[in-house]
Amino acid sequence: MTRQPLAPSAPFEPKRMVMVPAIDLLQGRLVRLVQGQYDQILPYGQGPVHLAQAYCHEGAEGLHVIDLDGARLGSWQNLQLIGEIVRSAGVPVQAGGGARDAAQVRSALRLGVERVVISTAALGDPAQLRRLVTEFDSQLVVSLDARAGDVVTEGWTVGTGMGLMDAARRVVETGVSRLIYTDVLRDGTLSGPGLAGLERLLPLGVPVMVAGGVATYRDLERLRGAGAEAAIVGRALLDGTISLPAAIAAAGGAAPAPAEA
Repeated sequence: MTRQPLAPSAPFEPKRMVMVPAIDLLQGRLVRLVQGQYDQILPYGQGPVHLAQAYCHEGAEGLHVIDLDGARLGSWQNLQLIGEIVRSAGVPVQAGGGARDAAQVRSALRLGVERVVISTAALGDPAQLRRLVTEFDSQLVVSLDARAGDVVTEGWTVGTGMGLMDAARRVVETGVSRLIYTDVLRDGTLSGPGLAGLERLLPLGVPVMVAGGVATYRDLERLRGAGAEAAIVGRALLDGTISLPAAIAAAGGAAPAPAEA
């Protein structure tokens, strides 16, 4: 099966925003963290592979899978499970949480992961980031996760001392072609997406995917209108606050958003 790209690469067309369901893994289980805190875990009973298949049957164009154990420990901990998701999903998967060097990026790509998400590796060593960009190019996406203006790494546990824009300029200057932006204090809270951060990042000239905070179809419309390339959504889908088919329509602008409950 020939899989289509997870999101349009060029030309970037904000009106064709993609809705990407998120699957977060902790010790092989499906969970969500609230505000990136490992002591605020929302467990869900669905099996991750079964959920991935269900999302694809409902029309998902891609999946965003994060190895939370790997994000904290510095190397993949759920890579075998990610491989199972890739094989069963039939759509492109971008995965992160356990890639801090080229070998770890390659290990995910060998399993069929479409793009590998990095954060700690991107901000810790500019020379290493340049090497990664040279080798992997568009197969790499950098996640900028900000808590109260400070970009955090190592599973959202360590502050970098860098503001969002300083960090963003630094990675874009190395040739990174795509960013993910998460306002960590909104993540898992259903409090609305981080539009202000998105609007600051877009002038850098690279596509930006936004994660965290989406609760309603209107949130998706606002992200599309602001110019996001994709909306990454976890808890709202898992809690049933929004349905995936209606959210895909709202995100893509193909139909009016359903009335809010």
